[in-house]
Amino acid sequence: MIGAKEAEFYRENGYLLVKGVIPKADIEVMREGVERIIQRAAKAKKDANHAWQGDYLPADELKKLVLKGFHDVHYHDASFMRAMTHPNMAAVLTQLIGPNVQVHHSKMLVKPPENGAAFPMHQDHPYFPHANHTMLAASLHLDDADEANGCLHVIPGSHKQGPIPHVGRHYLNHVEYPISMGTPCPAEAGDVLFFNYLTIHGSGPNRSERTRRNVLFQYKDPSDFPTEITHIDWGAGLMIAGENPHFDKVAPKFTVKPEQ
Repeated sequence: MIGAKEAEFYRENGYLLVKGVIPKADIEVMREGVERIIQRAAKAKKDANHAWQGDYLPADELKKLVLKGFHDVHYHDASFMRAMTHPNMAAVLTQLIGPNVQVHHSKMLVKPPENGAAFPMHQDHPYFPHANHTMLAASLHLDDADEANGCLHVIPGSHKQGPIPHVGRHYLNHVEYPISMGTPCPAEAGDVLFFNYLTIHGSGPNRSERTRRNVLFQYKDPSDFPTEITHIDWGAGLMIAGENPHFDKVAPKFTVKPEQ
């Protein structure tokens, strides 16, 4: 899918857009999967609004914005597992991370038309810090995305600054780091935007009449261990490429409690 030139671009800029990673037919199946997940979540009364809160927008405007987000989507629908482990995805990841690639978690984000919430600029690092910073996000687009419907913006090269202090619930000061500061990354359905978890990124609200659906897969090198035990999901540890050289660290140590 990519060569040495593209891999070097990622190392220098902290992001890379790769076209047509997932076939269109698979994208349509995932779109249908998203709708079914939202319906099941509503039925289970788990259909919460995940819009960011804070002082980056007036309170009355924040109330109007909506963001649907669910973790571990590959446990909800098999189409997401197929995308997460797709040979095209693995081909890119081994160029960006190395021969050994491990899943950290997955989630889906849906910005509905006209009032889809913005993401203020931030790094993903504060949510799940790791020692060697190999962690990256693969943002798979299920819809065409542009600035009108809230495509991602990145600040090229910002990953070289290392971890930056965040405010509120892990976002950067919106005056110092406005979304307009970032480079917009428009993409088509099936494209994947790969970006390091230290790369500053965010997205504007969806003001269009089109839905913006993304699925994010977080990957890392299995030898890159967490510095804090936080944000550990059930899917953590699944190998996408290569091998896990640490026999005793292949899965999180969960304690399972009976259902109440």
